[in-house]
Amino acid sequence: MPIYEYRCNSCGIQKDVLQKISDAPLTTCPVCSKETFSKQLSAAGFQLKGSGWYVTDFKGAGNKPAAKTEASATPPAAPAASDPS
Repeated sequence: MPIYEYRCNSCGIQKDVLQKISDAPLTTCPVCSKETFSKQLSAAGFQLKGSGWYVTDFKGAGNKPAAKTEASATPPAAPAASDPS
């Protein structure tokens, strides 16, 4: 379950609340009981560490051969027959 940060616009209290994603947002302040308790936008609770992903990580896995051009698709002309005389 995610932890959401709430703040009351009336009394200024800030509180972290453990809630299900499907739960409705809280609106009543637990301290002053006014309907000014709102969910805040806060930083993510995890950090990505390490070297990351690079273009070369899967190099060759998705590469397809280049499509043939019209000039290379036609067969070469047959060589002229040599005159045996």
